[in-house]
Amino acid sequence: MTIQDTSTAPAGSHAGRSASMPFIMLTVLIDMVSIGLIIPVLPALVGTFTSNPSEQAHWFGVVAFAFGIASFFGSPILGALSDRYGRRPVLLLGFSGLALSFFVTAMATALWMLIAVRLVAGALMANAAVANAYVADITPPEQRAKRFGLLGAMFGIGFILGPVMGGLLGSIDLHWPFYAAGTLALLNWLYGFFVLPESLPKERRQAFEWRKANPVGSLKALGQLRGVGALVVVIGLASLAQFILHTTWVLYTQLKFGWGPKENGWSLFAVGVMSALVQGVLVGKMLKRWSAQRLAVLGLVSSTACYALWGAATEGWMMYAVIFFNVLGFAAQAAIQALVSNAADPRSQGQTMGAVASLNSLMAVAAPVIGPSILGFVSHLPRGDWRIGAPYYLCAVLQALATIVAVRHFARARHLRSAATPGAAGPAS
Repeated sequence: MTIQDTSTAPAGSHAGRSASMPFIMLTVLIDMVSIGLIIPVLPALVGTFTSNPSEQAHWFGVVAFAFGIASFFGSPILGALSDRYGRRPVLLLGFSGLALSFFVTAMATALWMLIAVRLVAGALMANAAVANAYVADITPPEQRAKRFGLLGAMFGIGFILGPVMGGLLGSIDLHWPFYAAGTLALLNWLYGFFVLPESLPKERRQAFEWRKANPVGSLKALGQLRGVGALVVVIGLASLAQFILHTTWVLYTQLKFGWGPKENGWSLFAVGVMSALVQGVLVGKMLKRWSAQRLAVLGLVSSTACYALWGAATEGWMMYAVIFFNVLGFAAQAAIQALVSNAADPRSQGQTMGAVASLNSLMAVAAPVIGPSILGFVSHLPRGDWRIGAPYYLCAVLQALATIVAVRHFARARHLRSAATPGAAGPAS
């Protein structure tokens, strides 16, 4: 597939190459494959240092918390640094942190080593935020929702390949996926160093300010962007639900269905297939039918229903059925991402995406405390019991609240536009 960039502002280059979508898509793909490799096996690795499921859930929550809290403080700083020095060097720093974390995790002999290395990895990891800023650099506002969908498709393909590979390798030896992931992260660093061009020209860079780069300042600035406002709450609630899902999926399916690394790898493969299909192919078609605002709301509604259904599932095949049902849910993130990006100044895309990443990281801090703790309370229940789905019932409530806030926010925005332009027709939906 050939992708042409139509941005009117020329991007920077590396070794005579102009920044374009294929470059960053390949970068994100390799990055997500490496991350996906460890998802089916990290809870099991934590379990080797614990004595029962409840203790395993607790310490896996601590490990995930360590990554989230470090990323909360690191993401806005790295995003602002990418506005000052360019996207490429910050991506290279992130790949270095990933490679280090994977290799040290593979060789860990105690829980404190897992926690320490996740702290380091979280502090250096802002790859998703910087990749989104890269896309914003090279894409005009009207095409960003579709482009963010293409980037989301790379995340999906990474989740097709990574978890399956991780599950298969992990079924042989729990440490193999971490060595494989570290090797991929090193390859991505080499690709970034020798091939990936810079997307942010020097004339569009801005000075680094600690006042704006700290998490509180960056979130405040995000909420003040025209047209964003309450979307910060929507992003936060939806992100918390998603991270509760991430931090409990493997443990939940293990408790409820007796799944191991291989079964979880295939389930995440299904998630990746749907993510790649929807965001890479269907988002563009959906945006021709609905506005980004309408697509975001429909996606939030779909996800609300799916969380409740995942929690109520009594057989493993039902998890797959819900994954394939959630077509609109996979499109919501690209739509919301475009709305936020379009509200930001071209010179501060890194800072804006870093603020979004910081907000997501804050939710990633809360999720390991909430999700695994709830699972710990229901871990004694018999396999297949509907009450084991308690974390996902909470996710459904959070997503429903996000939907209500989004609907009210978009209605208020339409009212303000109508008041500012008497006689103007409302936006198409």
